[in-house]
Amino acid sequence: MNSMNNNAQPPVCCDTPGRSLSERIGRDLPRRYRAEKRFRRLGLTAIVVALSFLVFLFGSIIGSGYSAFRQTYVELAVTFDESAFTSENLAAADFPGLVKQSLRTMFPEVEGRAALKNLYRIVSPSAAYTLQDMVAENPKLIGTTQRIWVLADDDVDMLIKGQISGAGEEANRRLKDDQLAWITTLRDQGRIETRFNTTFFTAGDSREPEQAGIRGAVMGSFYSLLITLLLSFPIGVMAAIYLEEFAPDNILTNVIEVNINNLAAVPSIIFGLLGLAIFINFFGMPRSTPVVGGLVLTLMTLPVIIIASRAALKSVPPSIREAALGIGASKMQTVIHHVLPLALPGMLTGTIIGMARALGDTAPLLMIGMIAFIVDIPSGFTDPATALPVQIFLWADSPERAFTEKTSAAIMILLAFLIAMNATAVFLRKKFEIKW
Repeated sequence: MNSMNNNAQPPVCCDTPGRSLSERIGRDLPRRYRAEKRFRRLGLTAIVVALSFLVFLFGSIIGSGYSAFRQTYVELAVTFDESAFTSENLAAADFPGLVKQSLRTMFPEVEGRAALKNLYRIVSPSAAYTLQDMVAENPKLIGTTQRIWVLADDDVDMLIKGQISGAGEEANRRLKDDQLAWITTLRDQGRIETRFNTTFFTAGDSREPEQAGIRGAVMGSFYSLLITLLLSFPIGVMAAIYLEEFAPDNILTNVIEVNINNLAAVPSIIFGLLGLAIFINFFGMPRSTPVVGGLVLTLMTLPVIIIASRAALKSVPPSIREAALGIGASKMQTVIHHVLPLALPGMLTGTIIGMARALGDTAPLLMIGMIAFIVDIPSGFTDPATALPVQIFLWADSPERAFTEKTSAAIMILLAFLIAMNATAVFLRKKFEIKW
């Protein structure tokens, strides 16, 4: 027996004859460590590449759009000649003529129809409306001479901000040689300056880039999202409560759940077609209004809110329900007073994420006519309106160079709203999250 025990061999690995398990592990450890380091480097490289593309994207948007927050103004010495006010209706006065007369007075050497036309193009057509508003506010200006700052033309604005060049042949430039000379004279006289562009935030859309703003689009998005929130949140939460807490487990319920999950992945343009067919063609609701846009966005947002709300309800431990039922609470009381308050933070988070998706979506709004060119600021849910992403789409398709910077600036505003909404969702989740 002793000889047999002395001759006994240690256990060896079945697939490596002559090597023990510890020897094989020791041999493979360096290879595993090298593989782990390679995996970490690949993951870190992927993150760096993704962040680089993100920085490039944001850098290009900010680099193109930051100048839109500054606007060029030209100072005019305007004489409100009484002969221009021949009617009791002050709005009928020849305000464009007053602007032209001021420019001719500043440059009396300019003659000829073509040269005068180039001279008048230095300032924006909105200059006449600026004078009209001033006279309407203070009729005592009639008969006096005032120094007034008015918007410069978009090409002048681009030149002052360095977005276009005044070099090269005249035929290849938007600004002619005589216009460049007049602009230089005005700059030397201190009659050209740049200011913060309040028009961008207070005006609606316009064919003239220097007059265009985002207020109309922002108000259209606000009214549409308000309707979306008022409809989608209560309907989505109630649907989630029923499906999760009260619905029987049968074929019909399973079909509904499958369809809700499928609707969350349906392209948004399909919801636009559905809204066009139902709300506009069948019910005859007005096109290009926030009420229709809100209804379409509600259809698109509901599946997201229902799925998020059901997940929040599932996260509540069964012991909460059992304890409430054990002390005599009904099923409805258990859900309303105990389960729903604990699941509400998750529901709010899902709702905010769904609203952020609705804010940035364009395709469904295009299908219901919110792509229309609308100058007036909407004052209600039934007024014609557009939305911020649709406004960006319209400006991106415009040929003027000044609309390029306004497109980027509007994208910056939209991204700021989206980041704020997602940050709010994260804050609510962190603040009210309960770990069981």
